This record gives sequence, structure tokens and C-alpha cells, in this order.
Amino acid sequence: MTVSTSSRSPLTAGPLEKTHLRLGFVALSDAAPLVAAKLLEFGHAHGLTLELCRQPSWAAVRDKLLAGDLDAAHALYGLVYGVQLGLGGPQTDMAVLMVLNRNGQAITLSNRLADALDRHRTLPEALATLGRKPVFAQTFPTGTHAMWLYYWLASQGVHPLRDIDSVVIPPPQMVAALADDKLDGLCVGEPWNALAEAQKVGRTAAYTSDVWPDHPEKVLACRRDFVSANPHAARALVQTMIEACRWLDGAGHRDEIAHWLARPEYIGIDETLIAARLAQSGAPTMPRGLPVRFFDNGAVNFPSPFEGAWFLTQFERWGMIDARTDYADIAASINQTALYREAAASVNVPAREARAGQVLIDGKVWDGNTSPAGYAQSFAMRG
Repeated sequence: MTVSTSSRSPLTAGPLEKTHLRLGFVALSDAAPLVAAKLLEFGHAHGLTLELCRQPSWAAVRDKLLAGDLDAAHALYGLVYGVQLGLGGPQTDMAVLMVLNRNGQAITLSNRLADALDRHRTLPEALATLGRKPVFAQTFPTGTHAMWLYYWLASQGVHPLRDIDSVVIPPPQMVAALADDKLDGLCVGEPWNALAEAQKVGRTAAYTSDVWPDHPEKVLACRRDFVSANPHAARALVQTMIEACRWLDGAGHRDEIAHWLARPEYIGIDETLIAARLAQSGAPTMPRGLPVRFFDNGAVNFPSPFEGAWFLTQFERWGMIDARTDYADIAASINQTALYREAAASVNVPAREARAGQVLIDGKVWDGNTSPAGYAQSFAMRG
């Protein structure tokens, strides 16, 4: 494993190694920081020109990062950790530069299953009314949506590897699959849950903030050798994205970004559906569940290694990897904390580590003092 830049000395000032960066994204509302950074040209102040490259799936994001076709990307937190371990593709040392958002995802059920859940007390009883094995979709095998879906199902007494069939569908294709009666449920980011409800093909049953309040979701990711070869450009990119996240907290800016995200080259659906679930805390259009967070004076963005290590515990829980004792070391090598601190300081943003002591939906507590090995072994329902 290569040495992480998180263990290196602070960068000295110097010219950018690259000034034109290609950034990948998938058609989701939480790509908002990349879109804002591009349209408002936040990169120019830091010597960067950004090129946004929409990708059809998370597998495409992974493949193009690994091939070098993308310099960095809006990526699922768990995708980065899966690539690091060589799950579902070639092992490659990866880097998480910062967290782009928290919350903002949901679990939507088909109308038939949602109606059954209304009639019955428990999810297992509702699933039994289907008369067959239920089918649930998520967006990438090691991604956040798979982990939120599995954790939620397990908390409801449903084994996600035995009691259902789990399939992978790219986010923009989810609603059509639900409308065609190919799915009984799905876990995906917005605005696709909102679109399912608007088209009356499904109902949101839970928000991922119900599973883990203020959980980390998308990250700014790249290969580790990109950071090694381009440390000044990587820092400039983090500075740019912090400023974009900060802009998203400004008055009226969520509605403005929803208008831009509605363009065909980004998401391409009605901006009112995008705006509804981008609303900030206290807004009348906010659905239940915690609001999507992009900045909050830097509280969103610090790439805390203990949060990344959580995904490793879930990989072990569901049999994707064998038990190991180096989860903290893996997370420390991936999450570029020193680089983030330097970038944040340069744009006058406090480097605020994630709040410890998070209580998840099943009552378990995850924080920086939790033993990853003990935590992974503590679940009664496992793969």
C-alpha cells in the first residue's frame, strides 16, 4: 500500500501540476457542489478549470477513475472503500478528499408493498403478502445505498442476503423499474424517490437519516496516485469544492441549484421535484427525515476516518470480506485529513471532525472510540 498524503508534511506554495480537471458525477441532487463549482467557476480563483462529465452509473465512475479518464469524482463513500479492497474490480489505492454531503437518500417501496405495510404491523408480515421473494434495488454492491438498505432491512427483521433478492440499478433507471413492477423497493438518492412519489409508482418508507442521522454520503474521490502526483491541484480542488458547498447554504441557493440541476445535461427532471428534497432545515417543503447537508460551517465536509471505517465493518458483516484488524489503518490511508485541513484553512473554514457517538436505527453506537472488529462482530444478523 502506498504512503498516504495524510501522513505528509503540509504543502508549500507552488504551481498547480494540472489546471484542467475532469470531474465525474451521476445524475443526483447531491452532485450540487460540482455543478455549483462549475457554473459559478469557483475553481478560477484557485487556478482551476473544471470539466463535468456525467456518468451513466457508479460502475462507470469507478472504471473511469481507475482508467485515468476522470481526475476525481462525486462518488459513493462505500464505492471508494470497495475499490481499495479490490471488491468487484481491480484493487487500487484510493483517496477521499472530503465529504460532499450528508443525508439526502431514501428507501421507497412499491405501492403494493407500501399498502401491505400500512395493513400489517411489521415489514416481514408485509413482505409475506407478496407470495414470492421480494426484489429490492440499490446502486452499487459496496455503495452507500446497499449498506443503508441492508442495515434498514436488518433492523426490521429482514435478512438482506436471504429474505430478498438485491439487484443493482443505476439511479436514473430506478423509477422506470419500479413503474414496470420489476421492484418491490429501492434505496437511491434524490430526486428519484421524489419522482417515484410524483408519478405515483411508489412511496417513501424511510429516509437514510433514519438509519444513521447525519450520515456521510457522497465524497470527492480520486486515485491516491493523483494526489501524490498533483498535490497542489488536489488542494486547489478541495478549496474549490468547500467554497461550492458553502455557497449552497446561502439564502435561496438551494432553489437556484435545483433550477440548474434540472437541465438535461445534469438531471433533467422538473426542478420542483429536485427543490422539494433539497430544502434546508425548517423549510415548509422539507419532508420528514433530516435535511441534506452540504456545509454547515464546515461540519459536513471533514473526511473523518472513523466514518469510513464503518463501511468496512459492514463489508465484513455481510460476508464481502473476511474479518481483519486493520480497518482504522485502511481508513487513515484513504481519508486525506492533512490535505483537507490545509485546504479548509486557506478558505477560512474550520476543519471540524465528524461528531462522535452516533446512534443508529438499531440502537448501536458508532464513533471513533468504537472497536471496528468488535462492532463488526456484534450484529446478530450477519451474512
